[in-house]
Amino acid sequence: MAKRERVVRMSVEQPLWRALTAYRVLTMGYAVLIFAINRRDFERPWVAIGFLAVLVVWTLATLPKVSSAARCTKRFLVVDLTVALTGILLTPVADAHAQLQDGPTLPTIWTAGSVLAFAIRGGWRWAAFASSLVAAANLVERGEPSRDTIHNVVLVWVASIAIGYVVEVARASERTLARALEIEAATRERERLARDIHDSVLQVLAMVQRRGTALGGEAAELGRMAGEQEIALRALVAGGLSRPSHVSDDAAQGAVVRMVDEPDGQARAGEAGDHQDLRTLLAPHTGSRVTFAEPGAPVLLPRPAAAELAAAVGAALDNVRRHAGPDARAWILVEDWPDEVTVTVRDDGPGIADGRLAEAESEGRLGVAQSIRGRLRDLGGTAELVSIPGQGTEVELRVPRGKAPKR
Repeated sequence: MAKRERVVRMSVEQPLWRALTAYRVLTMGYAVLIFAINRRDFERPWVAIGFLAVLVVWTLATLPKVSSAARCTKRFLVVDLTVALTGILLTPVADAHAQLQDGPTLPTIWTAGSVLAFAIRGGWRWAAFASSLVAAANLVERGEPSRDTIHNVVLVWVASIAIGYVVEVARASERTLARALEIEAATRERERLARDIHDSVLQVLAMVQRRGTALGGEAAELGRMAGEQEIALRALVAGGLSRPSHVSDDAAQGAVVRMVDEPDGQARAGEAGDHQDLRTLLAPHTGSRVTFAEPGAPVLLPRPAAAELAAAVGAALDNVRRHAGPDARAWILVEDWPDEVTVTVRDDGPGIADGRLAEAESEGRLGVAQSIRGRLRDLGGTAELVSIPGQGTEVELRVPRGKAPKR
């Protein structure tokens, strides 16, 4: 059946690009306002008007360039920084008294936006390069820099480097998170395959081994081979069935994780709100030694959740038949609560010895670990097992309503 690929994109730097876009527009307006207020103080206002006209056109025309890392190219950053440096160096040309009055430059704080673009795009090293050029231009423009000039230069330099460093840390965190999510997805797929193998292939091989040994002759040899294959397959299931693929790292779009969902038919059923009565899936287990107690009304769950819960019940009954003996009896109790569905499987067998579950899991026998607990964990529920030697075993399966994934 067809599989559906789901792409999860994560980017903590995208809000920084949006903030930078707004910052450039606002500081462009601020630079124009400062000139309008102080235009009479300029000896050559036409120089300031010409530069500010270029600044307005450049800022508005390049807004798409600062919307993402992919569009913010190195060529754009160089030209953008050149515009800022030109504005700083033109300040004493437009206003000869600017050096003496220690007033703002023509681009004012718009220059910081150019430096921040370097920081967001390339990290703290690019930020240090851009802010150093801005610092040099400010020192040249002032001639004999004052304390305020040095303070502003150092502030821009430190702030831009700090932002660049934060961006680099955020990108590394994105890659780590994407890797963790992909490993989790691969682990869940491995556990699902392990459950399916345990519920089908491994049980068949174990049955062939037992029957072959009992029949003897050529059947015994077949049983021996089935037993060897069972051991090898259990080792493979316990060791891992799949390896996560590489995580793509796209600076423009953030970290990308590709995960394979369930078959399209199941996904559409879950999304459509298609539910199934759990009782109809559990009723076939009823027999001479299995008693089924259920509510008088339908117990509705999403089809994938109902199927997984029924499979976990089947795995619990398989354990009863295999380990509790042919004369053991089992009881299935279904409780339908407003916030959850609870299924209890109880038997009157000899119980489970202390440490046996951990020993079985280390041997690759994953009936409880994966077929029961793994399924309930994937459904957002819990599986509790209580066993007292000589007094039987009780498995309680709980699936909260609204938390079971609709895959």
